[in-house]
Amino acid sequence: MKGSSVKHIIFFVLLPFLSFSQSKLNDFLTPSDTLNKLRRNAVIISEASISGITLLGLNQLWYADYDRSKFHTTNDNNEWLQMDKMGHVFSSYQMGRFGADLFNWSGVSKKDQLLYGATLGFTFLTAVEVLDGYSKEWGFSWGDVLANASGSGLYIGQELLWKEQRIALKYSFHHTNYASQRPDKLGESYLEQVLKDYNGQTYWLSFNLHSFFKNSKIPKWLNIAFGYGADGMLTGVKDVDNQVLTSNSRYRQYYLSFDVNLKAISTNSKLLRSIFDVFNMIKIPFPTLEFNKNGGAFHLFYN
Repeated sequence: MKGSSVKHIIFFVLLPFLSFSQSKLNDFLTPSDTLNKLRRNAVIISEASISGITLLGLNQLWYADYDRSKFHTTNDNNEWLQMDKMGHVFSSYQMGRFGADLFNWSGVSKKDQLLYGATLGFTFLTAVEVLDGYSKEWGFSWGDVLANASGSGLYIGQELLWKEQRIALKYSFHHTNYASQRPDKLGESYLEQVLKDYNGQTYWLSFNLHSFFKNSKIPKWLNIAFGYGADGMLTGVKDVDNQVLTSNSRYRQYYLSFDVNLKAISTNSKLLRSIFDVFNMIKIPFPTLEFNKNGGAFHLFYN
């Protein structure tokens, strides 16, 4: 499953939970100190129902537009300079994070939060990958499965090691001119481009400095972020179309910047805290250094 489609899935899977949480009072948003069976059952039923309906909808609507085939695998590891794989890592990490948070809200034990909540991204995206395996257009990708496992592993590993997320996986996007050359691949509207134009996407590992230096005076909200992106891509792999439609050769980009840990901002409002938690997946624009094969560049505010 391509990264753009994965982000569509995440949006629709999480939207009911986000809308639901934003409309409730602080006391309702407060995680339960002990097991709340009503909340737990509601989370399990909701996640299972939404996941099942989403998979059914994908199978009947999305995949119906493409020829079916026998189950087969494909090796797409060399496509899009691995930006699509970064999309899988990000999606799996964020879905797992929200899954664990929902079980934490229900008062479920830490073990069960990791076992049944943090694996939500890997389980769901692997199911989508199976659907890919029956589509002639794509195919089951072991590279995607590994990326899904990496995202879940990043979350679970930190919880086991530190009992907190010291390193957050984040996303940012900026508009590029490539989409106008290949709108079918990279998106026609701005929203489609956010999801499909890999040239404008950047994925960040955002390190919370205070969590690594507990006794320091470093602000709890201050992070340092390392980003990865790519440019010059009109198709998955370098081909004739790419050479004809653009004079730029594809290349990787590496970034160094500051970031904000929104979850560390002090507030007594559980509603505001929930909003911060949702938007903490987005990298905050800051002055940024870029490194690529052509040298380096400085961006006053990069996103």
